Amino acid sequence: MDKDQRFYQFLSENTWQLTEDWYNSLDKSDPTGVYSSKDPNVIETLKRQNHEFHLNFVSMLKEPEKNLQNSFEKWIIEIAQDKEHLGTPIHYIMREFHNTQNQYLNLVQDFVRQNNGEYSHETVDHWNRIIIETIHKVVTWFTQENYNYSQTQLSAQQELISELSSPVIALTKNVALLPLVGDIDTRRAKIILENTLEQCMEKRITHLLLDLSGVVMFDTMVAQQIFLLIDALNLIGVKTTLSGIRPEVAQTAVQLGIDFSTLSIVSSLQRAISLNELVK
Repeated sequence: MDKDQRFYQFLSENTWQLTEDWYNSLDKSDPTGVYSSKDPNVIETLKRQNHEFHLNFVSMLKEPEKNLQNSFEKWIIEIAQDKEHLGTPIHYIMREFHNTQNQYLNLVQDFVRQNNGEYSHETVDHWNRIIIETIHKVVTWFTQENYNYSQTQLSAQQELISELSSPVIALTKNVALLPLVGDIDTRRAKIILENTLEQCMEKRITHLLLDLSGVVMFDTMVAQQIFLLIDALNLIGVKTTLSGIRPEVAQTAVQLGIDFSTLSIVSSLQRAISLNELVK
């Protein structure tokens, strides 16, 4: 067995000890996150994940022909999408990557001391450099996957919130209310359009009260999206009545030259609901 292989064998024999030493040295006073969990199942999973890191890491050192993706893809994706790690501040996770790197650098020193005089400074420097470079690559890949997955989750949550924030509320058999609240950007406008058309079709709505009393920011884009919604509703046989246009919104509309003269408008939602022709 050559000298490098003796070193890698030494690392392999210490993977479980690395995990146990790492877990015992954890700062478990973190106010949140996986490292402070007292749940036995979470702790067992955490140790398994840590040990699998060492198995992959040592395997990659022993067999340089293995690239990073082949060695670590499954592990990185699991950790990046793990709900316990997603609930852990990223700087805590980076801290533990750093601590793991130090474990390996210390293990190199232990091995060299046990084999006094057999390994040159160049060889030891090479091992240290490979350890640092490899862990740096793993950290970079992990943070990218973690960010991408977090963004995907955030986008899905925002879409759900947008859908829930544009409910079509049935008032009578054929009359419904859509209260719009908050800012309307292009992405949200698209969701409102799709969601409203779908709900009106499902509920067989023929008249929709579109209440704008919760819309504070109003510009040409918002007006355009509202007109698009009304036109689309008209195509599926739904009449629309606007209500609750705030004074400042009306003033902005006049200044922008937006023409609401072709639309059915009432002053307030209460007024719209009280109209006999809407609730028959």
